[in-house]
Amino acid sequence: MNYHNVKFTAAYGTSKQLPPSTRAEVSFVGRSNVGKSSLMNKLFNRKKLAKVSATPGKTSTINFFEAEWADFVDLPGYGFAQVSKSEKARWREMIEGYYNQDREFCCVVSLIDIRHPATALDVNMIEFLIAAELPFMIVCTKADKLSKNKCAQSIAALRRQLGFSRDEVEIIPISSANGSGIDDLKAALERRLKAYNNDESSEE
Repeated sequence: MNYHNVKFTAAYGTSKQLPPSTRAEVSFVGRSNVGKSSLMNKLFNRKKLAKVSATPGKTSTINFFEAEWADFVDLPGYGFAQVSKSEKARWREMIEGYYNQDREFCCVVSLIDIRHPATALDVNMIEFLIAAELPFMIVCTKADKLSKNKCAQSIAALRRQLGFSRDEVEIIPISSANGSGIDDLKAALERRLKAYNNDESSEE
């Protein structure tokens, strides 16, 4: 897939505004301060395609980006952002409303800060994805903040915390600062997209 040609297509303030899903969707979800927009910009090799701010919670809409084989979806962050209760409720509606729709879910990229154990909200998100039977992988952000040995230890600890065996769920350490792990993420997403599109073709 040529990530350089990814373009922003639309933003929606509620899940009810979303148009029907017509092709594979890769969505990104995580805490407000986990570096989601920075990761997407690094993935697309674009500096300002996804909105980035020093203040957590910059993404306040469901943002769609069109790529060669799929739509990429940037969902609002959860947890940390200093916003009103009503705004947090709106963000929650967008996340839950999006995932509760009948859409072409190819893969959910669930982001967790590699420097810390998964928070209660992170665990709730993973449990929701499992219960909804949505295909997902975990990306551990900010890997440049730790040594390779510490990163491996953190991922092993995360697997124990979440109760995942080594091969049960794909976990990829990534740094948006130096680009480490980005090629691994691209390869993983392309495997998922190819498998998804092949399954869709075989059903036609």
